[in-house]
Amino acid sequence: MRCILLVLDGLGDKGIEELNGLTPLQAAHTPHLDAISASGANGMYHSTLQGIAMPSEMAHFSIFGYDMNQFPGRGVIEAVGEGLPLDKGDVAILARTFSVREENDSFILHKEKMELDREECLLLQESISRYSLNGIDFSFHPTVGIGGILLLKGRASHEITDSNPIFEERPIMKVLPREDAANKELAQKTADAVNSYTLWSFDTLSRHPVNISRQEKGLSAVNIVGLQRPGKLGQIVPFEEKWGLRPLCIASGAIYHGLCSILGMKIIKAKDTGNACEDLLERLKLAKRSEDHDFIYVHSKAPDEAAHKRDPLLKQRTIADLDKAFKFVLEEIIPDEKILFIVTSDHSTASVGTMIHSGETVPIVMKGKYTRKDSVSAFDEVSCSRGCLGQLRGKEIMYMILNLMDRGKLAGLMDSSSDQPYSPGRYTPLRRH
Repeated sequence: MRCILLVLDGLGDKGIEELNGLTPLQAAHTPHLDAISASGANGMYHSTLQGIAMPSEMAHFSIFGYDMNQFPGRGVIEAVGEGLPLDKGDVAILARTFSVREENDSFILHKEKMELDREECLLLQESISRYSLNGIDFSFHPTVGIGGILLLKGRASHEITDSNPIFEERPIMKVLPREDAANKELAQKTADAVNSYTLWSFDTLSRHPVNISRQEKGLSAVNIVGLQRPGKLGQIVPFEEKWGLRPLCIASGAIYHGLCSILGMKIIKAKDTGNACEDLLERLKLAKRSEDHDFIYVHSKAPDEAAHKRDPLLKQRTIADLDKAFKFVLEEIIPDEKILFIVTSDHSTASVGTMIHSGETVPIVMKGKYTRKDSVSAFDEVSCSRGCLGQLRGKEIMYMILNLMDRGKLAGLMDSSSDQPYSPGRYTPLRRH
């Protein structure tokens, strides 16, 4: 049996006043998703605890059955996804170049989303690409637009705080060692070096000819680097070894490619054409054909992107459009008893308010040969709460996948030196010689 796990990124939402208290998913016309719910087992999911707003990379790490104390950090995930070579001990930090104004000896984030010519952007980023202090070598690697990855080589700690306030009119923050840092002295040394790099980036970018020209034209200067979510690669058990399933990732985006690469998954880099429904349909067809893998993860970013535009009606229309792709699921995937099909989301992304993501639970439906059938008839955040799966959290989703694939192991049995949750495990046959 195979499992196809579809994650509709940022699908959940808050109740929207202009939708009479409904979420965009509740308000959207989704006959195909509703039919899948009506045929399967429904419930609600949260990657940690209700109310905690999770970023995609951490939520996915939990969905795939890993504990947060093993999480490598967003900076590392994007670095791997972008193909940057990382050595053991390297620290990778998510970076953005944007506009600040100096005010009362602080740097106030003036404009976080900058639009500028790609060539100009690369010239600016090249000017801050190399820096050294305290035995730490810094290198800035451009990614998309004003984004980049800051790599720290040498004896550096990833246990430091962020400098990027994210929200405009807030000050750039001083980087500090984390209170829970294992090596506080090294974390302090790293934080001091990062703060020095940030100040140097401001001075260097402020006098760059590109910014001088921009200011003469009345445009905002791109004059500082904001940093967030540092990380360092550690020892992580590959997905196949951990869960006994041969994994495949079908997704677009460096975050998902990076995370799945770190977990040892085979990756098919899907393309975004601008037609979210057609993109999803192609990914589902590819998943159906991928018979060499028994765990196929499929991802669509469309609901999340719509929510971030702070337009509930756009999100409603986006969800309704995506639903058309599920006609293929009903006709070609659901009837196949050798496939366990699951639809859920990684987190809620509110299309109103100021939060980046929000902490409400998201719906989940599972349909396969061994799933129960409850009385739920609609796929949304309220209807699914009445389903037979109840409230699933964290790695429970992976244990349920093994269970519904008839692959779960009775707790307490030990057929290998590590306590693997699947059967048969990686046992060693007894031999005479």
